[in-house]
Amino acid sequence: MYAIVDIAGQQYKVKQAQKLKVHRLEAEEGKHVELAKVLLVSDGKTITVGTPLVDGFRIAAKVLNHGKGDKVLVFKKKRRKGYQKLNGHRQYLTELWIEAILGKGEKFDASKSSAPRAVAKAEPAAKVKKVAAPKAAVAEKKAPAKKAAPKKAAATKAAPAKKAAPKKDNKK
Repeated sequence: MYAIVDIAGQQYKVKQAQKLKVHRLEAEEGKHVELAKVLLVSDGKTITVGTPLVDGFRIAAKVLNHGKGDKVLVFKKKRRKGYQKLNGHRQYLTELWIEAILGKGEKFDASKSSAPRAVAKAEPAAKVKKVAAPKAAVAEKKAPAKKAAPKKAAATKAAPAKKAAPKKDNKK
């Protein structure tokens, strides 16, 4: 079973248990939303097309997280004029988990959600200052000193740098 749904001005083909990235929605992470602009519904046997919407059908979805998309670079140039302009843009996105396609009179029970768990953002651990051990304890832990390696013989005199050849006059 699949449906075509209008989300934030764009049309998406959705089916149950699917992740979908759409333009940013005003909903909190972890909350359930219902999308009512269903344009087409197919159950495998029949296809119901709305005029413009299919009456009674809704999409139940859970907001997994908010984020940004990949950077899109926009480069403008006018040849022989010395004009160049480079702009970058990252679209704000919302990741949805499609829970179910609901028909007329059906309700979705949020307690039976099949959505994956939201990944908790790891916070950096607080830095812990190390306390210096007493000097007596440190002296006991030192390893025995190793003998120094024998030094190599000093290199012979370096060759003098070559001088540049004198310039030739091409006057005739």
